Amino acid sequence: MRAIVFKAPGGPEVLELGEVPDPRPRPGELLVRVRAAGVNRADLVQRLGRYPPPPGEPETLGLEIAGEVLEPAAPFQRGDRVMALLGGGGYAELARVPAAHAMPIPEGMGFAEAAAIPEAFLTAWLNLFMLGRLAPGEVVVVHAAASGVGSAALQLCRGVASTVLGTASPGKHAACLELGATHVLARQEVPAGLAGAVRSAAGRGADLIFDLVGASYLEADVAALGLQGRLCCISTLGGSKGTLDVGALLTRRLTVMGSMLRTRSPAQKAKLVADFAEKALPRFRNGELRPVVARTYPLAQAREAHAALERNEVVGKIVLLV
Repeated sequence: MRAIVFKAPGGPEVLELGEVPDPRPRPGELLVRVRAAGVNRADLVQRLGRYPPPPGEPETLGLEIAGEVLEPAAPFQRGDRVMALLGGGGYAELARVPAAHAMPIPEGMGFAEAAAIPEAFLTAWLNLFMLGRLAPGEVVVVHAAASGVGSAALQLCRGVASTVLGTASPGKHAACLELGATHVLARQEVPAGLAGAVRSAAGRGADLIFDLVGASYLEADVAALGLQGRLCCISTLGGSKGTLDVGALLTRRLTVMGSMLRTRSPAQKAKLVADFAEKALPRFRNGELRPVVARTYPLAQAREAHAALERNEVVGKIVLLV
């Protein structure tokens, strides 16, 4: 089958359209004819050689897909339209998918939109609700709020949190407000201004901060948290080492959590997918939630897709059409 391959780590130029063996589904797995694959920053890091797939997963890039079932496993049947979370292998014509990590595509939704859901929305759901324990009326900060995961997080916070402060480039602020942010802050102002911005918006510190950036925001995050606040950090794009104010951690009884979806066990991923499918998936059918697809590219133009994501050109997701 055709797939995107690279022989050595490097920039977008190392990506090529090549041939790889067809995947063989294992017991409990689906074989899916891939119609669209989401592009994620994790793919960029893997391309650079810094984010290897978990043992037993394909070396091919791609963490989320949408397509049609060719070989079924319960509860899916041949021909079902599914979207799924993968450990790897999405940038290809075929993918094997644990049935427990797949979800039915909402009626009326196209493959490109469906492929923008699994990684972004499941990551946001895991960190906001299952780990972050977001409760009604709380104050939330979402960093990189115009990204794929950030745009999903803003929508999931809407109607739950009383205040949602999104941080992003100024040119993306209008989109953040449209997606569910109640307040915005320019990303360059985060280190010095986050704590003040949160208190100005909400009258108190944040209950939950969802950090998609990393160490460069750590001090600001801790300063912005209120009593018993929680920080969920999922990325090292802004560095992996920062200064932690342990005094603030103790006196305000703060919680700092690190989280990575890809390395979770199959059972943990299955639990996440089931929880999201039950509680959030119906909200796509009524339009309350929607995938944000900024651009699509043919599979053969994966280089261009990666380059665009690296340049931070888009709000939401980039999707490859297979």
